[in-house]
Amino acid sequence: MCGDRVLKEELEWRRVESRVRGWSSGRNQGGGSSWRDVGGVLEQEAGRRGETWADSRSRNTPDLSKQDPLDEDFDLLHVGADGDFEVMLKSSQSNDVVQGARQPLATLPLGLPPFAADPSHEAESRFLLSPQRLSLHHFERLQSFIPREINPELLFECDVCTVPTLLAVDRNPTTGELLGFHETWAPDVGKTAKNSLSFQRKPGPPGEALRGNATNYPFWPGGMDEPSLETMKAKGNAEEEVDFEQDLLTVAPGMKAGMNFTKPAVTGGVVGVLSLANLQDYFDDFDSWEEERAQMNEAVDAGKTSSALPSPALVSGLEELQTEVLETAQAQTKEQEAMPSVGMVTPSVGEVKGDATSIEGPPEQWAIPVDTSAPVADFHQRVPKPAFTWPFELDSFQKQAILHLENHESVFVAAHTSAGKTVVAEYAVALSRRHMTRVVYTSPIKALSNQKFRDFKETFGDVGLLTGDVQLHPEATCLIMTTEILRSMLYNGSDVIRDLEWVVFDEVHYINDAERGVVWEEVLIMLPDHVSFILLSATVPNTLEFADWVGRTKRKKIYVISTQKRPIPLEHHLYTGNSMKTQNELFQLLDASGNFLTKGYYAAIEAKKERMSKHAQTFGARQPQAFGGPKQDKNVWLALIDMLRKHDQLPVVAFTLSRGRCDDSASTLTTLDLTSTQDKHKIRCFLNRCLSRLKGSDGKLPQVLVLSELLSRGIGVHHSGILPILKECVEMLFAHGLVKLLFATETFAMGVNMPARTVVFDSIRKHDGTTFRDLLPGEYVQMAGRAGRRGLDRTGTVIILCKNAVPEMSDLHKMMLGKPTKLESRFRLTYSMILNLLRVESLRVEDMMRRSFSEFHFRRDAKVKERRVAHLVSQLSSAPAPDTSGLLSDLPEYHAAITEYRSLHARFQHTIVDSAASAKVLSSGRVLIVVTPHHPCAPAVILQAVSESSRAKAFMVLALCDTELREKESASNSHAEYVPPKLDELLGTVVFVPEGPCGHIVVKVKPEDIVMIVNHTIKISSERILDDWNKRQIPRFRQDPPGPSTVAVMQELLRLAEGGIKCFVPLNSIKTFQLKDVVAMEMALRLRSLTDTLPGFSCLHSPKLNTQFSRLACRSDLQTEINSLRFLLSDRSLQLLPDYQQRLQVCKV
Repeated sequence: MCGDRVLKEELEWRRVESRVRGWSSGRNQGGGSSWRDVGGVLEQEAGRRGETWADSRSRNTPDLSKQDPLDEDFDLLHVGADGDFEVMLKSSQSNDVVQGARQPLATLPLGLPPFAADPSHEAESRFLLSPQRLSLHHFERLQSFIPREINPELLFECDVCTVPTLLAVDRNPTTGELLGFHETWAPDVGKTAKNSLSFQRKPGPPGEALRGNATNYPFWPGGMDEPSLETMKAKGNAEEEVDFEQDLLTVAPGMKAGMNFTKPAVTGGVVGVLSLANLQDYFDDFDSWEEERAQMNEAVDAGKTSSALPSPALVSGLEELQTEVLETAQAQTKEQEAMPSVGMVTPSVGEVKGDATSIEGPPEQWAIPVDTSAPVADFHQRVPKPAFTWPFELDSFQKQAILHLENHESVFVAAHTSAGKTVVAEYAVALSRRHMTRVVYTSPIKALSNQKFRDFKETFGDVGLLTGDVQLHPEATCLIMTTEILRSMLYNGSDVIRDLEWVVFDEVHYINDAERGVVWEEVLIMLPDHVSFILLSATVPNTLEFADWVGRTKRKKIYVISTQKRPIPLEHHLYTGNSMKTQNELFQLLDASGNFLTKGYYAAIEAKKERMSKHAQTFGARQPQAFGGPKQDKNVWLALIDMLRKHDQLPVVAFTLSRGRCDDSASTLTTLDLTSTQDKHKIRCFLNRCLSRLKGSDGKLPQVLVLSELLSRGIGVHHSGILPILKECVEMLFAHGLVKLLFATETFAMGVNMPARTVVFDSIRKHDGTTFRDLLPGEYVQMAGRAGRRGLDRTGTVIILCKNAVPEMSDLHKMMLGKPTKLESRFRLTYSMILNLLRVESLRVEDMMRRSFSEFHFRRDAKVKERRVAHLVSQLSSAPAPDTSGLLSDLPEYHAAITEYRSLHARFQHTIVDSAASAKVLSSGRVLIVVTPHHPCAPAVILQAVSESSRAKAFMVLALCDTELREKESASNSHAEYVPPKLDELLGTVVFVPEGPCGHIVVKVKPEDIVMIVNHTIKISSERILDDWNKRQIPRFRQDPPGPSTVAVMQELLRLAEGGIKCFVPLNSIKTFQLKDVVAMEMALRLRSLTDTLPGFSCLHSPKLNTQFSRLACRSDLQTEINSLRFLLSDRSLQLLPDYQQRLQVCKV
């Protein structure tokens, strides 16, 4: 009680203080006041409390003097600008104060000016030393000091570690008797969503079970090899073992240059000093040369010589090498006869697949087509207790799909529109309910997700919906979502993936979408191994190819199920009517059997021309406008709808490929009413019940009012600009048959199961984001497939409006009967994908790129290529090594120079042929030196230029040859590529001259077969020469002599050849063909340098050149093909690797 009384008194004095402060702050002057001015207030307050003023003063103001307060002289001084004041007493005993003078405060007319006190003292006094000033309701602003209790024993405490072992029970296998316990290692100890991709990791918090968390690791994707324990140990050991000679950095991070700590290698000895080893080699060669010379002298009498002579510095005559050359030739012949086993393993890289297949057997087959033409008679015996039944008989393709679903196998159902693909998805949902697992149904658009949610909700009940803005029943067994949501769940490690059994990809052909197609590839790659797929798509031409990619990526069989024809055939028509008089101008263009009727097309043309002529007679020669106005469009729609209503062809879906035209077409039909009184009542009640959810002014939006009025008359509008709730109302009313005419865009045809009796195309041209174009066959079939209701209509009707001119017949034929668009990869790298994969060490962006559909054509034979590499490596190890000692010491350099010369020569000739001036220079009559199958430097003349493909060029030439062609010798020389070429033939310093009677041959030569382009032309008749040659290729005329034109050309070429190479003056390629490219100039300079360098190699003088060159060329070709295959198998061959490196640099910056 005492404490309460003190607190109460303190509060009362605070109230008095505030009254005094308010009085003082209301005055104009801060000092010079008398206590009598405020004494009444203080005495009144003291009297109210039942005590004297002296008692209250002594208790509350101990700093005042003992005199009567009414006699005290004081001043009130403002402190700061916040209204506080202090009492200043005037001392009468001060020597500095003159009698009768007032205090200095009174001399100022307005008192002392306000000043700011020290904020630290003010803050300390008001907040630290006066806690009563703080609000009692904001306790977080209080500052309190809690002294810390020092307890050193806390340093010895730590969290309890997870027990890495478990106790396993030992039992008698016969009786089950408990024998004891033993300790075993616990698997996956300490694994969480933050450090592991395993399914054995601990589940995350319940709040993250659905969407996951951006910091979670995804689960290990199916089809990828998980790193084994040995691999991880080897990687860890490799990281710990640092080579201090090779692995140390020489450039600091962030710097462009560094230090070079390597010692300079000694390239050679002192110039002019001969080492002892060189002297010893020289004397060894000299001794062997003496022995060889003695043996050769014995064989000189045989009179045989050789054309391959060594250097004159070693021998002085041709006869001295006879024996050695003969022995070398015999050894080379034997080796070439035995070489087919080595030469057989050097095909081109393009033949790897065929060769590997013949060696290793047929490749793996992941896409298995299923025959759906035969009925499944024993379906009920094979599935005695189906998970779900329907009130109708299933088609053959549906039964085949259900049989594979029962075996937990993935299927790819490519069926026609409205064939019943949803049955397969429904059975997967029923199977997941039976197995107590979960299923995810993905769709490309929200409209399809909403419709499937409504349908599945009525069928199964336990269904949830997940889109970007809606989340309903996320704990359901069946979750319907867009593909982007599933991708996010996979990257964020959602625990829903643990219970997932099926994933249904509806409208999977949406993978062709340029913007969103990559999402489907990401999801298919990232899904775990235990998840099976159900791919639903319209008919596409490459279903097996796409299924093969999915199966090869996930390493599971994909069963491809297709339909042969539509269950409800379609009839396509052209409509040219534009008024009630011409409303019956409907011409059939394609019948139900798929036959294109040209008669109907020409009838539509005639009807259009007749109306145009009548218009010209009435209004003159002026033709009607290219695009009709709203009034003309209104007349066309009114005439068409009236005709369809008379023929009982309602409801109608009118595809108008523009949102604006959808709204305009619907708004112009103000006089059209397609509903009865009963239908109007149903529509009004339904709209009132649905639109009651809109609050306030939302229910009076112009779009709500306009669309409500249209729906009451049986007219609906459906496009992306409609409010979601109105769009769902339109869909539900159309499904119940209350909307008779629906103006919709292309998105309505994307899998929405809302068929109509008739489909009308306002136009067959659309804007695809860049330009206007005609509808593709796949797009037209997708929209036209909405016509025909199964079980209600015998045929579906498709009508194309011809408001202006009738489309071209070729365009209509291509659109209606053309092949649908193939499934193509739209895979691209995004920053989201890169960042999601970079945070997981075990998953690489390169692995994602390698498994994409874009890389499938290059990676499908990866295992075959790997086996091919192993085969080539074994062949390379068994191939004999060349001898590079003595004169052959520069043989590798010589082979490299020959290879470089051939490659540069081929590239340079292609550059010449592709130049702008080549068409004029390399024309008929130009003399060349070319490589033919029989002679390496044959004189020839161009007859005509031919194109092998869109870019490659070739030339038909007439070349000289011997009369008797050595076809057998040329055919038997299958290893000519391993024989070293003669330099004069390679460099074009000689020309072929027939030894006997001159013959000729007409062959096709490629640019790389041209040895020299000669600065000489011959006047010829190419047509006569070619006709004469083609005639003599007939067996009956093969022995006929050549014609006069051919003989004249042969004689001119023979005259030039007999004159020697000096008669063949080469063209200046740089000037003649106007090659200004720096690369072409560099190639020309390098070819000239190699031409000067090649004759200087010492290996040319060795008698063993042919044998050792063949060995080296064979090994080089093997190594080249191995390197090429290894490059194709490595990450360096990825098409998107440069793009990934650039994006990675952006992320680093």
